[in-house]
Amino acid sequence: MTRTTAIRRPQTFITANGITMLTRHNPYVILWWSASFPGFGHFVLNMYLRGTLLSVGEVITNTLAHVNEAMVLSFCGQFEQAKAVIDPTWTYGYLMIYFWAMYDSYRSASEVNKLTRLAELENAPIRPFHISRWCLQYIEIKKPRVAAICSLIFPGLGQLYNHRLDLGFWGMMWWWIYIGKSHLYDGVLALINGNLRYSTAVLNPHWLLFMPSVLGGAIYHAHLQAGDHNRLFRLEQRQYMTNRYQEADIERIWKGE
Repeated sequence: MTRTTAIRRPQTFITANGITMLTRHNPYVILWWSASFPGFGHFVLNMYLRGTLLSVGEVITNTLAHVNEAMVLSFCGQFEQAKAVIDPTWTYGYLMIYFWAMYDSYRSASEVNKLTRLAELENAPIRPFHISRWCLQYIEIKKPRVAAICSLIFPGLGQLYNHRLDLGFWGMMWWWIYIGKSHLYDGVLALINGNLRYSTAVLNPHWLLFMPSVLGGAIYHAHLQAGDHNRLFRLEQRQYMTNRYQEADIERIWKGE
């Protein structure tokens, strides 16, 4: 019987779009982010395709069901108008996406934690570079605070700082949509100029309610990924040093040979 040396569970995968890795997460934190905005929990787990489809589904079904408008009217005590504005059919679809995203992200986080432990035990070699015709990707030490500040200034910039190109530009595109649809910056500018009545009248509450979760999710994801990249950098360095300098070599170095 021949023994195979194929890697079963790699700890990381580097492409032109960025670095995808196995890391441990608290399943309850992942659940909370999915409750905040369906798809965000999957983004934290590095499940970008699933997270993208769920987040788009959240925006579409929420818009068609008028969930945010009903929430605003309910907060204002206008319950009859809230019941009149909401669409029952699309609300059902919205709830299915919402609760499934929470369930799947919690379940996936638990499984990813197990896979992470197995990958750590296997300790497969980490490739620190990816060089292609269009892109250069590499593992480096990053500053989590800088990543968080970049996303605070404009969601998506923190992901670009972490070299996550697809998610970075995707986040920037959607933030422009939220800005344009909600008229948030128009309202802030009117408020600065002292026009309080116009600053509140110009706002679109439906699109405005998306923005706190998007901003908070972008900041958290950027800060977390920067820290994960630092741990990955140290792990790759430890693997290289262990393979490059065996115990006998280290003894010769200390003796000056």
